[in-house]
Amino acid sequence: MTIRRIERLHNEPVQLSPTRSAFLSPGRALCGIRAALLAFAFLSPLVAGPSVTVWQQLVSWICLAGWLLCAPALARPASELTRWLGASAAVLVLAGTWGAAGGALASALAALVAIALAAGLGASSADGDVSTPKAIAWGLFSAGLLNAVLGLLQYYHLAGDLASWFASPPEGRAWGTLRQRNQFATLLGLALVALLWLYGIQSARRARWGLVAAAVVLIAAAAASLSRTGLLQFLLVMAIAGFAAWRERHGRVIPASFRLPPPLVLLAGIPLYFAFDALLPYLAAGGDGQVATAALRSRLQPTVVATDSRVVLWQNVLTLIAQRPLTGWGWGELSFAHFATLYTGPRFPVILDNAHNLPLHLAVELGIPVALLICGGFLWMVGAAKPWRERDPLRLMAWGLLGVILLHSLLEYPLWYGPFQLVFGLCLGVLWPASTQRPAANGSRKLATFAAAAWIAVIGYAAWDYTRISQIYLPREARLPAYRDDTLAKLQGSWLFSRQVDFAEVTLTAVTPANAAHMHELAGRVLHFSPEPRVIMKLIESAELLGRDAEAHALATRFRVAFPAAFARWLDNRPDDAPEL
Repeated sequence: MTIRRIERLHNEPVQLSPTRSAFLSPGRALCGIRAALLAFAFLSPLVAGPSVTVWQQLVSWICLAGWLLCAPALARPASELTRWLGASAAVLVLAGTWGAAGGALASALAALVAIALAAGLGASSADGDVSTPKAIAWGLFSAGLLNAVLGLLQYYHLAGDLASWFASPPEGRAWGTLRQRNQFATLLGLALVALLWLYGIQSARRARWGLVAAAVVLIAAAAASLSRTGLLQFLLVMAIAGFAAWRERHGRVIPASFRLPPPLVLLAGIPLYFAFDALLPYLAAGGDGQVATAALRSRLQPTVVATDSRVVLWQNVLTLIAQRPLTGWGWGELSFAHFATLYTGPRFPVILDNAHNLPLHLAVELGIPVALLICGGFLWMVGAAKPWRERDPLRLMAWGLLGVILLHSLLEYPLWYGPFQLVFGLCLGVLWPASTQRPAANGSRKLATFAAAAWIAVIGYAAWDYTRISQIYLPREARLPAYRDDTLAKLQGSWLFSRQVDFAEVTLTAVTPANAAHMHELAGRVLHFSPEPRVIMKLIESAELLGRDAEAHALATRFRVAFPAAFARWLDNRPDDAPEL
């Protein structure tokens, strides 16, 4: 080759093939970043301080800010969705208490703002933004698959060095990065819905076979979770997907470019799930027939289901609702209400801070009218949208994701956690976008950037304040240098986390005649935050020193009923002056 020919090749612009050019496009890169941000919201190992969920919440909100910075625009959701979110925030403000519980109320309002911002991002898909659906699907699929692999390693106690990054369950259990098996199972359900949509839009046979293999891993991990909630979600997803696949093969209005697996293949996932449920414990026992780990089948026995603690929990919550049906006990007051109430029947044996059912929780803390307004308004929106008539694959995926979260919300409280709030809001935006017929409804790049900047400022303040108040929960040598001495005094004035500071002061300070009045007021306030034995003991001791014997007797009675073992230990340590019962 001549020197002139080499120079000409060097000076000519490189012509990328369409495939490589598309792969390197900024749009695809931003889509990948958003998918990674969504996955990281579920994968983040960051846990510190007195509340294990705070950093997960803040990380999820940071990921939301990243979405705002990467998104083409922030679109406006439909007016009915905007009104519903606004009404939910308004009743929360009006029915809530802005005293000592102000931080909890502010957190709930921030969660509604996060859901609203995510809805604006999801609504952009109605304007032809194809990157948002792909980012949602790939983000959930990636988070679910990585969690599935980690969960299976945890099940066989093979996580190795990964165990130091995440809280590890006992051998024979799996919860991935989420520290709770039902949340783990819900993420796997979300990933399975996303996988079905990704399968439908794929045209390459190799890519489809790869997704089928990934589905097998997800199903195995779902069986390893031992989650009855996860089983119910899995059955519904498989059944509805099988029906949708049958419908698309019988000429119903489904885009020709979208193709689900055959119905029988989808339904075959159900016996595969139960096969894994039988096989995984056997393999954990080394194949010697002595199965050391539990199978989900044992948790489905009628006697086990009938005596489930959740049944007792709901009975207690219904009793509390009957006591204050109109106004509720107040936002964040369920744990106190549970401690303060002497039930005539069985009692849920631990601190109860959530009703494990979203409508019941709203009713017990905010009152039945508020619960009817929020839940009824949402059901009206769903009914008006007629999801049973849906044909669009993207909207079908959003309905599936929404259904998995809502089903879990009837049995626990996933919407109290940042990653699920993010997915919930994105799905709301996809399903209820503003009409594309009105240009004024379209969002703008500047609005998204401004929202991201404001949101990052809010998160930054919350992260700084939480880091600051967490110092009292660390050994002195592990604290920041500025907080190693006179720590409690330096933490006063926190608004978002004042309850955590008060809790630390109560548990670290001995009750004396000199501080009895202050400790009585402080312990009484903390009792509404965390009515646990250490707080109750301080409240009883301070009441006795102040001569409030009747109050001490009433508290001791509730202490004995709520925590009998701790009460017995307390009596053993002070046999001479304990209140007589």
